[in-house]
Amino acid sequence: MRQIILDTETTGLNARGGDRLVEIGAIELVNHMPTGRTYQVYINPERDMPAEAERVHGISAAFLADKPLFAAIVDEFLSFIGDALLVAHNASFDIGFVNAELERAGRNPLPTDRTIDTVELARRKFPGAQASLDALCRRFQIDTTHRTKHGALLDAELLAKVYLELVGGREPGLLLNVANASTPAPVIATREHAAAVHPPRPHAPSAEEAAAHAAFVTTLKNPLWNKPADATAAA
Repeated sequence: MRQIILDTETTGLNARGGDRLVEIGAIELVNHMPTGRTYQVYINPERDMPAEAERVHGISAAFLADKPLFAAIVDEFLSFIGDALLVAHNASFDIGFVNAELERAGRNPLPTDRTIDTVELARRKFPGAQASLDALCRRFQIDTTHRTKHGALLDAELLAKVYLELVGGREPGLLLNVANASTPAPVIATREHAAAVHPPRPHAPSAEEAAAHAAFVTTLKNPLWNKPADATAAA
């Protein structure tokens, strides 16, 4: 099972009102294991950067001036995600911006049924609790001290750790910098495979045990097996 942890940074909150993507970050998981393959790109939004958005992610219009347009990176982005399930925090936001850019580039939008929203997962697992990425990192004791501003790839790395906790917990020693994507996942033995095979135990009595039993039987008074069948039935 291949999944892509996805995060974006934008110029604002309204994908249909003129706001644009400025960064995409993505991490590949296979069978809930990070493979080490990541994708990150800055995008020229062809517009200014509002001050409130820059305060969130620290990306300025000047920094983005020489970055590629979305149309120039769309093929490599679509190639990276392939047909994998897309995991995002508040998925409708990220997928909404990606789809707006895909439509501008003349491409088909990503279907919403191939997304997993970790906000919804968190609210089902912890009803009434805060479901922000920061709150979930605190809940799962995920270190965020190196994160001074939002960044798509950095947030995707944190989200990958949160997602693995939400779906059952991190594997021991699981790291996001797995060097070889082709390394097979560890095989966990089932009960039948793990059980040792033992020869059948003999249950016939030894000669000594048979003799001891016969001697014991002679001490019994009026045992049932010596009575006539009709007497036993009447009893």
